[in-house]
Amino acid sequence: MTLPANGGATPLRIPFAFIAADASASVAAGGVSAPRRGTNAMLKEFRDFAMRGNVVDLAVAVVIGAAFKQIVDAVVNDVIMPIIGIFGHADFTNFFLPLSSAVNATNLVDARKQGGVLAYGDFITVIINFVIVAAALFLVVKAINTMKKAPPAEPAAPPPPSPEVVLLTEIRDALKK
Repeated sequence: MTLPANGGATPLRIPFAFIAADASASVAAGGVSAPRRGTNAMLKEFRDFAMRGNVVDLAVAVVIGAAFKQIVDAVVNDVIMPIIGIFGHADFTNFFLPLSSAVNATNLVDARKQGGVLAYGDFITVIINFVIVAAALFLVVKAINTMKKAPPAEPAAPPPPSPEVVLLTEIRDALKK
């Protein structure tokens, strides 16, 4: 932000972050500019923040999680649900309760066009997706924990000296006196 100094002869540059009571007091006292923090410093600070290990790891996890969701959806919709449908003759996607008397369709797509429906079959599918994701993440975390190196065992305390060593030590100490 550029403000004209006394008489408008020289511009006074004050970043927005420094416009406060102390900055305006210093300007009023003699036109001395507040400390300047350039855009390069702000970009450097942002880069340092963004490149911290945790932020980068989180970004990678979000991207991998989005891809993993597609895999889980495919497994649930194309593998698990047809198997459940064979044994229970059930297709969860078409399980719904009509919320108005105008709904008389037999499948969910047409029922949604006719009015409000409570699609609890989709909810069952989402629960199955969640259980699969939770199980897969459990297995991944368990595998990672088994691959981690166990902390090295602390060396065992040395055994106490034998009676002969104790006797020889006493003799040596007595001869030193």
